[in-house]
Amino acid sequence: MTSELSDFAARLRVLISNRQSATCSRFIGVGNRSFSELALELFALQYEYNAAYQKICRARRLTPELVENWTQIPAVPTAAFKELELSCIPPGERATVFHSSGTTEQKPSRHFHNLESLEIYETSLWSWFGQNVLSDLRITISDLRLICLTPPPSQAPHSSLVHMFDTLRRRFGGASVLASRASFLGKITPDGSWTLDFDAIVAALNSSLATRQPSLLLGTAFSFVHLLDFLVEHDLRFQLSPGSRVVETGGYKNRSRTLPRGELHAFITERLGVPSENIICEYGMSELCSQAYDFISHHPDSILHRRVFRFPPWARVQIVSPETGREVADGETGLIRVFDSANVFSMMAVQTEDLGIRHQDGFELIGRAQLAELRGCSLMSA
Repeated sequence: MTSELSDFAARLRVLISNRQSATCSRFIGVGNRSFSELALELFALQYEYNAAYQKICRARRLTPELVENWTQIPAVPTAAFKELELSCIPPGERATVFHSSGTTEQKPSRHFHNLESLEIYETSLWSWFGQNVLSDLRITISDLRLICLTPPPSQAPHSSLVHMFDTLRRRFGGASVLASRASFLGKITPDGSWTLDFDAIVAALNSSLATRQPSLLLGTAFSFVHLLDFLVEHDLRFQLSPGSRVVETGGYKNRSRTLPRGELHAFITERLGVPSENIICEYGMSELCSQAYDFISHHPDSILHRRVFRFPPWARVQIVSPETGREVADGETGLIRVFDSANVFSMMAVQTEDLGIRHQDGFELIGRAQLAELRGCSLMSA
C-alpha cells in the first residue's frame, strides 16, 4: 500500500474522530472550500493508484491538472464496480470484499478492503451513527440490547450491512452479552436468501421487557415486514422500553411485499411500541464507506413533513439530472451522486442508480431508477 494513501487515511481518521467532540461549524466538512481541498487531494491519489479509474478519467478528459473543484471530480456508476476492479489496493493486500445485495442471478458489485480501509470505514460509521441514532439517549450505550435482523458475519462475510452491524456490536459491548452472536437473529436459507429466527426474536424481545432494557433493532425494510407479518399472524404486540430505537435500512428487492415508508413505520409503532421519532432510516451501499441518516424536515407552508437524508460532513451529495449530469434545483428530482472521502482506497465519487429529491444539503429518497446497467466499454464514457 502506498504511503500517500495511508497518510491520507490516517489524517482523515483523526479529523473524523476529533469531530465527535467538536461542533459542526468547526469541522472541515462544513465549508465547501475545505472539503474541496480534501477531495481534490484524494482524487489525485486515486487517479494515480487506481488504474481503472485513471482510464475512465482520461476518457472523460478530466484529470487532476484540469479539475479545480470537488464538483468536477468524475463519478463512476455503481455498475462499474461489477465490471472493473475499482481499487487502489493490490490484490495480495485485500483483506475482504463487500458485495452488493440483489437476486442471485445478478452479478454483484465488489468493493475491496484492507485493514486500513476497514478501520476508516468503522471510524466513519461509528461517528455518524452515534450522532444520528444515539445522541439524545439518557442511558449508557451498554444498557441497550442489540437485536440484528440479519444473519451473523460467519454466514454473510461479504455483506457490508452485516459488517456494519457487527462493528456496532463490537463497539457496543466488547466482551459483554451484547457482543454475543445471539444478537444476530437472521439466518441464510438453502437458496441463499435471508430469513429470520422468529422464536429467537420473540424471546429476545420478551427478555428486554422482563429486564426493562431498551432495545436497538437493526434491519432491512423487508426483514421488518417479515417480522411484523409474523407478529400479526400470532397476534403479538410489544411495548418496548423507553429509549428503544429502530434503524431501518435498504429496500425490498422483491424479498417481501412492499410497504410505503410511513405505513411501515406506523406498523412498527403498533406492533413494537417504538414511537415514530425513534425510528431512524439509514441509506448506504456496499460501494460506500459512509452512510446517510434521515431527520424530520417540516415544510414551512404546510403541516406535511419529510424524512430528509444527510451524509456526514466528510462526504457530499449531489442530485443530478439523468439527461445532463448537472445538479438539479432545490425541490427537483434526480439521481443521487455521492462524494465520500472515507472511500480512500477505492472510489470517492460514486454515481448511484437511486432517485432523490434535492433539499438544500440533503435529499428525500424516492427509490430505484429504471436504468439499464452500463457495461464494458460504455463505462469509459459514462
